[in-house]
Amino acid sequence: MDANLVGLAGKVAIVTGAGVGMGAATARLLAARGAKVIVSDINPATANETADAIRADGGEAHVVICDVAQESQVEALVAETVATFGRLDCAVNNAAITPDVLPIHEADMAVFDKVLNVDLRSVMLCMKYEIRQFLAQGSPGSIVNIGSVSSVRPQATNAAYVAAKHGVIGLTKTGSLEYAGKGIRVNAVLPGAIDTPMLRGALETTGFTEADFAPALSLFGRFGRPEEVAEASAWLCSDASSYVTGHSLAVEGGYLTR
Repeated sequence: MDANLVGLAGKVAIVTGAGVGMGAATARLLAARGAKVIVSDINPATANETADAIRADGGEAHVVICDVAQESQVEALVAETVATFGRLDCAVNNAAITPDVLPIHEADMAVFDKVLNVDLRSVMLCMKYEIRQFLAQGSPGSIVNIGSVSSVRPQATNAAYVAAKHGVIGLTKTGSLEYAGKGIRVNAVLPGAIDTPMLRGALETTGFTEADFAPALSLFGRFGRPEEVAEASAWLCSDASSYVTGHSLAVEGGYLTR
């Protein structure tokens, strides 16, 4: 394969939730492949850590603090991207929060609404303003929405998270239908059990270990690495995936084959 297709030289990318975990790994990989990266997160400290790491590796990054559940802030995120780097070519809509933990009959509706706002509504908002920018430029673009294995296989006591992540696939497919004629591709990545601070926090809460959980969540018997998810997103952002749209790519160690 032509290395120029896999690379992202000259492209401008947004990564939301880029302060830690999969978002940070994705931002660093896109930069390593040549993209100018907007590192977006609600937490200034972690966003700047990611941007500093990119610059230390010789890449180009700019931090935009954004609460992706707020429409005005998402609009400003895209506007600042264009003001800083002149255009937008690809985006990885990764920001999300910890799943809910109660069965439906005990659900806290304030938690339900918050999870839907951050894990689903934010994807819609990001797509809205990213696609507007692609259309304004009159150029192709690629969007990667981060779903979950919960996008296709429900988990008990996670009703809000499951609903949100199922919705991410719906938005992805709808976006692919509406904008393929404009050269805009919209795909999803569905991570499984990935070794992130969110997963480690869940393990601490339950008292379980990776050795306890991983064999049930992966055919490889281990948690995935954030960098493994980042590779999928980078490929979907690149021209190497030019004939792929409306697709959900699972990065889950074979979990969904069971």
